[in-house]
Amino acid sequence: MTNHAAASTTAAADALIPAQHPFAAHLQRAATLENAQRHRPWTPADGPLPALYLSHGAPMLFEMTDWMTQLHTWARALPKPRAILIVSAHWESAPLSISSTQPVDLVYDFGGFHPMYYQMRYDTPPAVDLAQQVVALMPDTEQVHEHRNRGLDHGAWVPLKIMYPDADIPVLQLSMPTHDPARLMALGRRLKTLRESGVLVIGSGYMTHGLPFLDWRNLDKVPGWSSDFDHWAAEALARGDVDELARFRSSAPGMPYAHPTVEHFTPLFVTLGAATDPTTAPTTTIDGYALGLAKRSLEAA
Repeated sequence: MTNHAAASTTAAADALIPAQHPFAAHLQRAATLENAQRHRPWTPADGPLPALYLSHGAPMLFEMTDWMTQLHTWARALPKPRAILIVSAHWESAPLSISSTQPVDLVYDFGGFHPMYYQMRYDTPPAVDLAQQVVALMPDTEQVHEHRNRGLDHGAWVPLKIMYPDADIPVLQLSMPTHDPARLMALGRRLKTLRESGVLVIGSGYMTHGLPFLDWRNLDKVPGWSSDFDHWAAEALARGDVDELARFRSSAPGMPYAHPTVEHFTPLFVTLGAATDPTTAPTTTIDGYALGLAKRSLEAA
């Protein structure tokens, strides 16, 4: 599939979204911005791109205008990356693996949503060059397997479709082979040099993710376990206290309610590992809460 054909496939699917839907309005705003001022591509003169940790939400994120605007504004504040490597909470797989380097069907790993969300597309250009870079960064003892039939899961394509709706940037997903902070930091360190060639390295999770403990009758109320964990993480990040963050299972208030399973927090350690200096406080770009869960997202230089 050519780049033009891939983008056309995505655009054709987007054209089926009802005009009154919030995401249709988001696409229109994004197109207007792009027409007014083209998103400037990354060049070596820009230096390394930051590493990002973002809270990604579920398909209902496409209905949250404010959050979509925050994500898209963030993307446009950065030079447009040459490629994107993303580690998502929704692909826990060892040994280390990569998604297909060619456009294939997305992974619709959610249930109970409007049929429209299962027809969305995000057919990005081939990521063969990026895959070769990633494999070259791994130790000789680490075989990196390409899952040629595996597309991007919703922890990758949902936020990226909002941030970069034109689907014109190669995207590769890397599996999360462990939840051990030290090992994830080490993985991030191997990926650090990608930033110097215009690759955006992203850990995609959710700062709090205690879905079983939400009061679904009163989602405007932020649970104490959610705000307590978020404040603890913000303070540790501000201090550059990686050791404290790594002790989240035992040290963080709000556990285990904030993370009954830990896969939405641990992508943070890939991001910190890929930072120039993990002990330097990253910049929080998005905070606040959605459905009682902390949206905190950040970039590390």
